[in-house]
Amino acid sequence: MKTKPAPERGGVKPRAATPLYAVRAATTSARANASSLTKARVTRKVKRAKARAPEPSKLWQLRLYVLDTTPKSVTAFVNLKKFCETHLKGRYRIKVIDLLKHPHLAKDDQILSIPTVVRKLPKPVRILIGTLSDTARVLVGLDLRAAD
Repeated sequence: MKTKPAPERGGVKPRAATPLYAVRAATTSARANASSLTKARVTRKVKRAKARAPEPSKLWQLRLYVLDTTPKSVTAFVNLKKFCETHLKGRYRIKVIDLLKHPHLAKDDQILSIPTVVRKLPKPVRILIGTLSDTARVLVGLDLRAAD
C-alpha cells in the first residue's frame, strides 16, 4: 500500500499509515460491542417492564357508572379506589362512566340504578349496586372471598 509522504512541518514526523483492514476490524468490533450492550440494556428494560406490568389475564377491569358528581357517586368512587388499592394493588383499571354525558352506555351493561360497579374482567361479569361502604359485601360481590 502506497501512501504519499506528508510534508514535514517544523520538525514533526508524519504519522505512520494504519492499514485499512486494522481500521475496519477496530470499528466493526466497537460497533459489535456497542450493539450488544444496547441489546442487553433493551432486554433488561423489557424484562423489568414485564415484571412490573400485570398479565392481561389477571388484570381487573371495573366500570363505575355514576350520575354527575353526586355525593353517592363520589363516595362510591372513593370506596372503590380504596378497595382496589388495598386488595388489587396494580392489577386493576377503573373506568368511570358519567350517565349524564353518555346515557347510551347504560344499555350495554343493563344499568338500572346508580352508582353501579360492573366487573368486566375476570369473567364472569359481576354487578354491585351502591356506595360500596361494606367491605365484606364488596369482597363477596366481586368474588374475592367466599360468603361465610
